[in-house]
Amino acid sequence: MADDDLIAPRDERAIRVADDRVLGVAEFGPADGKTVFWFHGTPGGRRQVPPAARRAAAEYGVRLIGVERPGTGRSTGHLYREIRAFADDIDVLADALDIDRFGVIGLSGGGPYVLACAHELPERVVAAVVLGGVAPTVGDDAMDGGIVDLARRLRPLIELSRLPLALVLTGLVRLLRPVGPQGLALYSRFSPPGDRLAFAAPGMEEMFLDDLNRAAARGGLGAVTADLALFGRHWGFSVVDIEVPVRFWHGDADHVVPLSHAEALVDRMTDAELHVRPGESHLGTLVVGDEAVRTVVALWR
Repeated sequence: MADDDLIAPRDERAIRVADDRVLGVAEFGPADGKTVFWFHGTPGGRRQVPPAARRAAAEYGVRLIGVERPGTGRSTGHLYREIRAFADDIDVLADALDIDRFGVIGLSGGGPYVLACAHELPERVVAAVVLGGVAPTVGDDAMDGGIVDLARRLRPLIELSRLPLALVLTGLVRLLRPVGPQGLALYSRFSPPGDRLAFAAPGMEEMFLDDLNRAAARGGLGAVTADLALFGRHWGFSVVDIEVPVRFWHGDADHVVPLSHAEALVDRMTDAELHVRPGESHLGTLVVGDEAVRTVVALWR
């Protein structure tokens, strides 16, 4: 298989996590491998798993599972009371898939959900990786600055208009689908050099467009506004209490979540390390998808 071929999911389905709700998943790698759950960014869906991570899953025998948050793709719409509650769904999901222990990796908006699982499920989570992850904006762990801090400031407006905004965003993505490649190229053009290299990686553009288009076409992008609402609330736990090993990768030119946020989180945690990506902004950490998978496998051993 050529390096620029995008590995398709081995399996895709919806798993029931409550009487009235399901979560959509996409699986890569062998079905009998050690399991790693991958949590997409904001926006994103179950297929927002970087090409390098998909290849690493096959190489290292990892059962890599992309999980859609509520309201996107195949996942039923739902707003958690707090980010902590997402871990309850992952607990049920793991049972349904006959998985005992697992690792977790999250990009950007998926970062808080990784930390929630590490906090709430220490007996199941072996290791966690956060790639350019969002930091808390409320409580003792709160960080100031960055675009994501707008979620706290605009929380009343976001919560009031969450559902209409999700419909508008979904409609916009569907409308712009024919010019998706041009739009992604335009975004890349105004990104820092490190991010441009990330978008130029084999299969990256195809992965982004395939994921967004499928998620929007199937069930919409409701997870985006749900994420924004939850980012403005207290997460329901403190990172200080996380004992699971957590590894962070973060760009030093991140304009969405400042590097100082990741540095502060690492300083507060028991077993955490930070890998700084020079010249990369918010999405540059996508290129270390394979390293993220390898890191979980190494910590597992």
